[in-house]
Amino acid sequence: MIAIDAALADQLRRDLLTAAGHQRTGGQVIQEWELSTVQRLYLSDGSSVICKLATSPFTGEAAVLRSLNEHGAAVPHLHGYTLRPQALGMLMDDLGDPIRPPTTAEAAAAARAVHAIPPMPTLPAFGQQTLARLPEQALAALDALHRQGRFLDAGLIGELLRRLAVVAGRRADGAEREPFGLCHGEFHRSSLHVRRTGCRLVDWAKAFTGPGLLDLATWFGTRTTTRPAQLTSLIRAYVAAGGSPDAHSDRGGLPAAQWALGWHRVWAAWWFLTTATAGHHQPHTDSHHTQVVHRQLHAAAQLLTAAPHAAGSRQPTTAERFS
Repeated sequence: MIAIDAALADQLRRDLLTAAGHQRTGGQVIQEWELSTVQRLYLSDGSSVICKLATSPFTGEAAVLRSLNEHGAAVPHLHGYTLRPQALGMLMDDLGDPIRPPTTAEAAAAARAVHAIPPMPTLPAFGQQTLARLPEQALAALDALHRQGRFLDAGLIGELLRRLAVVAGRRADGAEREPFGLCHGEFHRSSLHVRRTGCRLVDWAKAFTGPGLLDLATWFGTRTTTRPAQLTSLIRAYVAAGGSPDAHSDRGGLPAAQWALGWHRVWAAWWFLTTATAGHHQPHTDSHHTQVVHRQLHAAAQLLTAAPHAAGSRQPTTAERFS
């Protein structure tokens, strides 16, 4: 369940509906997990809206959506929001059910459009120096969790982070090459909502400023074996859609796809460990998250400590880049 008590959740919904001049006649839970919940609210005029409630660290999403609405981005319209200490409530357009999964071309075009939007100064930034520090910061978070009596069976995680810390400074080189700027942060298939009138990108709670290649790497998730050749194809489609041709360029001595998949997994592991340290994930989730973090770091180590091209990636030729 969401880490907001039921009384506060009800109050947030009432405040949002009152401010918007709506009366609720019913509701349907669309998605619910530890830190947020999404509901479709049915209104007395026969329409419906989406109500999203979230707790820290996801309370900055309304500010991101408001800025994106001002830039005319293809995202849900934010009707209103309310902020409380450690809690956020939002009312947004109900986009309905998607008509089908997004295509590679749609993913590439959506990512290109996001990365063309000016960065927001309030978002966390992950440049070259910041990326290079992630393994050490994750190790510090792991040590803090150990002092709390948590993640005690995570010895291999520490070993992997130490291996990554050795190469991080060198492998972070080139992080600020184009495309660099606004990133969605959770650029998954489920985040790109396809309807008859076009695509809308939802779920902006983890937006940041950083290498756009991390967004493209996110598209494939972290639960399956990394396939740099697959990401190379998406990068090719991204450039064809108008994205920066520099997306193909090597970084940190590695091909773009190998570099992006490795750093995305370091970033994901760092996020789990630091948010757990801050108390956003409860101790009963530690066993599951230990497995998740280990899987991510094992893949990251294979990608970032390997020789260039060893992960099965191949740089496209000039003809392929623009075909």
